[in-house]
Order: sequence, then C-alpha cells, then structure tokens
Amino acid sequence: MDFEVADMSLAELGRQRIAWADANMPVLTSIRERFLKEKPLEGMVIAACLHITTETANLLRTLKAGGASVYAAASNPLSTQDDVAASLVKHEGIPVFAIRAEDQETYYRHLDELLDRHPNITMDDGCDLVSRLHSKRPEQLKEMVAGTEETTTGVIRLRAMEKDSALGYPVVAVNDADTKHMFDNRYGTGQSTLDGIIRATNVLLAGKTVVVAGYGYCGKGVSSRASGMGSNVIVTEIDPTRALEASMDGFRVMPMSEAASQGDIFITVTGNRDVLTREHFVKMKDGAILANSGHFDVEIDLKALRELAPGEASRKVRPLVDEYLVTNAAGENNRVMVVAEGRLVNLGAAEGHPAAVMDMSFANQALCAEWLVSQVGHLENRVYQVPVEIDKDVARLKLATMGVKVDVLTAAQEEYLASWTVGT
Repeated sequence: MDFEVADMSLAELGRQRIAWADANMPVLTSIRERFLKEKPLEGMVIAACLHITTETANLLRTLKAGGASVYAAASNPLSTQDDVAASLVKHEGIPVFAIRAEDQETYYRHLDELLDRHPNITMDDGCDLVSRLHSKRPEQLKEMVAGTEETTTGVIRLRAMEKDSALGYPVVAVNDADTKHMFDNRYGTGQSTLDGIIRATNVLLAGKTVVVAGYGYCGKGVSSRASGMGSNVIVTEIDPTRALEASMDGFRVMPMSEAASQGDIFITVTGNRDVLTREHFVKMKDGAILANSGHFDVEIDLKALRELAPGEASRKVRPLVDEYLVTNAAGENNRVMVVAEGRLVNLGAAEGHPAAVMDMSFANQALCAEWLVSQVGHLENRVYQVPVEIDKDVARLKLATMGVKVDVLTAAQEEYLASWTVGT
C-alpha cells in the first residue's frame, strides 16, 4: 500500500484519539454499522481531500465500511494530525498522503497521488482537488460519478465553475445542509477558532476588543463566543443584511479601515482575499493579534506585512506566533502578531471542531455519497443541495442520540397545513 505520512510510530496514539472522537459521533457510528451490512458504496473509489483529523478518520472508516476504496490527502498543509494519518494507514488500511506543515509542492503532489488512483467520487474541502482534476487531469473527468464539498469556500468555487459551464460532474454542496452550516460553521468554528487563538497565545479574551471580519454562520459563531468570554466585539461586513443582523445582535459594525485602530484581536472568516491589508496593518495597536479562520491563507495579506517588516523586523515569538514590527503613521514601531501563519487557526493551532458537531457534518457526507451512487446517470453536471430528507434524517438521528424528543403533527394539523380553504 502506497502512502506518505510523517511518523508511523505515532499510529497507536492516533488510534486512541480516533476512538475518543468516535465515542462522540454516534450518528456517524450508526451509519457505519448499516454500511457494513448493506455496502452501498461497493465498487466506488473515493478520493478524500479533507483535514486529516480524528473526526475525518471516522468518516473515512465509514466510507470504507460501505464498500468503497478510500484514499485521503490533506486539504490544508497545516491541518494534518500526524498520529491520525499514521493510524489510518496502519490500523484501517486507508492510504493517506498528508504530513503536517508540508510545503506547497508536497501538498499538490499528494493531491496528484489521489488522482493517480482514478477515483470516481471526490470529497473536497475547499475545492482544491476538484480544481486540480479539472485543470490538470481533464481526461479523467469521464471516470467521475460525483463529488461532495464540505466548505463555504469550496461551494463558492464550485458555483463559479457551474456558472462558466466548466463543472465536469455533479457535486453536492454538503456545506449548505442546515445540519452542517448551522452547527459546524457556527458552533464548531466559533469554539475552535477561539480555542486555537488561546492555545497559541494564552491571551485573555475578557476586556479585549475582537474584530470579526465576516458575519456569515462562521462569523456569527466567532462573535457569539468571543462576546460570551467577555470581549467587546466589532463586526465588519460588505453585505448590508448581515451587517444589519450583526448590529441588531448587539455588535458594533464599521468598516475595517475604522476597526483597524481599535482592535486587539482580528479574526477573518470571509472566504475572500485581502481582508486585512497594508492599509490596516499600519493603523493597528502595538501587540495586535491576527488570526484567520477562513479556508485559505489569503485573507491576511502576509506579503504586504512581510514588506512592512522585512528581515530582522520579523521573528517567531511562540511556536505558532510570528511577530512583525510595523512602523505606523506616527513613526512608532508596533508589534503585529500572526497566528498559525495566517492559515486555519482552529486546525493550525488547535484540533479543529469538536467531534460532537462534526458528527452531523460527516453524517451528511456519508449519506450524500450513498445518495449520489443511487442517482448515477440521473444527475446533471451542476451543484446540488443536500436532499431535504437526508438533512432532516441527520437532525432526527442527532436528537435521538441526545435523548431529545419532539412533537409530532396530528392528522388534523397536517390537514390544516395542507389546506387553503380554511381561514378565519
């Protein structure tokens, strides 16, 4: 079995941590037990470009239980948990090509390793694998059955491909399922982002001014958690509706050009580039902390920051914190701190989302893979929403594992909701 991981001696530790996560993923466990019996993915070759974490490991185990041949690579150079990668290879027989902190050349070589296995299903987290397949291996598109996408950033790229008639096979936007983005993006990102910042810096959030760029579900989660820990939260937005929502949720809203001089901690969660730029760096307070929780490391303009603080004006001050000495408009030298190289801070400096919330996201992934196989030959080359019945099933299964019960409509209530003749 071909694979490339950092250290196979870490496999036993990885197995322990995967088991810990599995104990907190009962929905995915129930799907795995059914997949073992029914083998709905028999004959499929799945290339999974995902964060190699304990939670992802349990998804990959579930796909394999369903009968698929599964290959995995990292979707971010700094998100791989090396012990998990080793355990997947040794204990699960799943080839993994992922090493924490791998360089860009190695990252793309690992994606090519997946494509060399001639997959017919892709599972992507950011659309890098899909983009690589379309741009470098277009001849393999005819082998594809379908794909899934985990993130907001990836869905944005996929919809752009669909708009340009460039998408070569159907892809389900798992990110857009209610049981994904309402929980994973909001509660998962909210908690794990602050976890990463605290682990890397040991900063006290109480009393700090935290600037959150973007008020989608991720931004809502980060803002809520920061506020709950005593921070004064400022939100920056480009969308008037989201800005209005942030304001009515009790947060100050202003342009980043104004927020730059007020913030103690800056967190980007927009899915876009150049959110924090040279214009903002020179306005920042001494000791300002910058972190990104958007998928790619383009939200903070690190090139401009390095130009402002060349050579000895930058240094590593903690294992995951780089300091840049920036001269402001008044001629003062202020320290600007970047956490986890501007990459996903919740995975670069912490362990990512808690398993309990990834249970729903990865349940969607597994069930969507099953659905896609059942729909072969009936789908167009476009981006699909997660079927409503799958979304609701995941919610029902999660509630059951939590011991939570809900009401059921009576026959009269169902008739009333379906009628248009009954009025006042």
